[in-house]
Amino acid sequence: MAEEGQRLRLGRGLAALIGDMGDDDEGVVDRGRGQRRVPIEFLRPNPRNPRKAFSESDLEDLAQSIRERGIIQPIVVRSLRGLADAYEIIAGERRWRAGQRAGLHEVPIVVVEADDRLSLEYAIVENVQRTDLNALEEAAGYDKLIAEFGYSQADLGQVIGKSRSHVANTLRLLKLPKSVQDKLTSGAISAGHARALLAVKDPEGAAERIVEQGLNVRDVERLARDEETVPGARGGRPRTEKDADTRALEQALTETLGLDVAIAAKPGASDGEVRIRYASLEQLDMLCRKLRGG
Repeated sequence: MAEEGQRLRLGRGLAALIGDMGDDDEGVVDRGRGQRRVPIEFLRPNPRNPRKAFSESDLEDLAQSIRERGIIQPIVVRSLRGLADAYEIIAGERRWRAGQRAGLHEVPIVVVEADDRLSLEYAIVENVQRTDLNALEEAAGYDKLIAEFGYSQADLGQVIGKSRSHVANTLRLLKLPKSVQDKLTSGAISAGHARALLAVKDPEGAAERIVEQGLNVRDVERLARDEETVPGARGGRPRTEKDADTRALEQALTETLGLDVAIAAKPGASDGEVRIRYASLEQLDMLCRKLRGG
């Protein structure tokens, strides 16, 4: 029970340690909570930090701000066993890197006690709350907590302040082909594109079309839906021509729900089928709330 309570308080506890979790040059620090200054060379990056990519332009912008105003939010660190003058960064590696560029000799730190599990949790919480992680880095961090420390998806959702469906949907991105993951990391496709590609039979080919043709997320969702209605496709259903009224009703429902809606009915029949396509568990949760009138 004590461990569960600790997990639930992580996000709030980290925010209290390093300020309001806003931008690096705008946070407010309680300077009475064990903050001190140490030589910048005493700090070492955390090899378990899920964030691997640091934009050169962002680092230079932050370095310029630090030259003018210094580092306002302290870097959260933990002591390294057996080393008197060395600290491992838990939260704030971006500030540390930018501080080096700015030529700082000392940086403000707050030292906390944290084992490997807690250190990884803090790193994920900080980066997720700042939206610093790309979707694959976030997924890799979740996967590491699950694999090494036995977290459930529900536990992770409570720790980071996200829904279980968000955690599950993010983890699914690790199943995408490497070439698609590379496009996501580089920014050639968005996280929304990547989630929609999970439902496409040829995600690599579809990803190429996104880049070449500028397809949006709704276009990719439509590709997945159309694959299910191609004649002869496994599990698919024959495509039938739809009259103008049916297409207009599909469009109206799509705009109302924010999800792709398809109406299937045989010509002249009084019965049929309405199919609503969702690309993530979050969209399914939203649909259920709407259907329940929430």
